[in-house]
Amino acid sequence: MQGTVDGFSYGLVTPLVAYVMACLGGALGLRCTTRALLVAHSWRPGWLALGSAAIGSGIWTMHFIAMMGFTVKGAPIHYDKPTTYASLGVAIVMVGVGIFIVGYRGATGTALFTGGTITGLGIASMHYLGMAGMRFSGKLEYNTFTVGVSVAIAMAAATAALWAAGQVRGFLWSVGASLVMGLAVTGMHYTGMAALSVHLHATGTPTEGDSPAALLAPMLIGPLAFLLLAGVVVMFDPLMVMKPDWTPVEHKPGVPAHPPVQHAARRTALRTRRGVPHRESRTPQNR
Repeated sequence: MQGTVDGFSYGLVTPLVAYVMACLGGALGLRCTTRALLVAHSWRPGWLALGSAAIGSGIWTMHFIAMMGFTVKGAPIHYDKPTTYASLGVAIVMVGVGIFIVGYRGATGTALFTGGTITGLGIASMHYLGMAGMRFSGKLEYNTFTVGVSVAIAMAAATAALWAAGQVRGFLWSVGASLVMGLAVTGMHYTGMAALSVHLHATGTPTEGDSPAALLAPMLIGPLAFLLLAGVVVMFDPLMVMKPDWTPVEHKPGVPAHPPVQHAARRTALRTRRGVPHRESRTPQNR
């Protein structure tokens, strides 16, 4: 029996809040990626890991906030916690692989394509694994073509966002990239939901149960708290607050340890103080 699906039980509230969370996670993650390009290699893994966790938590939170508005008439929805949390882990790990590739290889060429592809696949994997964690009296079916479109949107969005983060142009650049990434990730979610059809089992009388909001709210506390802490770290980082030299550390020219001009000037000053006449350097003409 075909199920009646409503993806907007709370109107535009859940899509808008979901978009804000996707933008927040993207902004923090891309900002950390930008920060990683400005520091030495010893500090880089920490910033890239923080960025990966921020993006993964942001898109995971976006997904399940949007799912609060998803209902199936006559079939209460439950969520399998191990599968649900596994989708969070998949998102963080796969996004992390993509970000580390760009963080160490640069946001150009093959590295950007590879990193964006893996990050996009991580976003899509999180979505469909999260959907697999739904439990109700029926089954889900997907339109293959629409699923492919949703995956392509995720890959294109991730590639564009990583490219923007690699340009390290400043705060507004990262904010613009996060807005685009949030829009694309949210669009990918609802494109994937458009590919969905629900078939209910013939169980007779419709049953009632807890609302998706009541079931999902406790799961969202941890990722939301992490995003808040990550935001505090980025907000109070001096290099992010002030106007730094937006040049990746690999491209900054080295400074000579002992500039010869300074030493020559110092020797001349010392001789002048001691009353020793300055002797010009011998040249082939003086010889």
